[in-house]
Amino acid sequence: MRDFFYAIEDLFVNVLFAPFDALRALELEKWFLANTVSWIFMIIGFFAMVYWMKELKKFDDNDEEDKSISSHSFL
Repeated sequence: MRDFFYAIEDLFVNVLFAPFDALRALELEKWFLANTVSWIFMIIGFFAMVYWMKELKKFDDNDEEDKSISSHSFL
């Protein structure tokens, strides 16, 4: 059973985290290239925010939202 857990450790440390080790070594040489994953997530988040704002504008223009004061039971 002990070998099983060592195999899991070996899988994660030597195989699955290898790209992150490469990015960590690359950071000392080229900062921008090492942070490509962060830049990609920032771009995806920006486009998601723009899409969400456009959808909110579309629903606001159609007057689909109940804006009365008593629209919720707790108000």
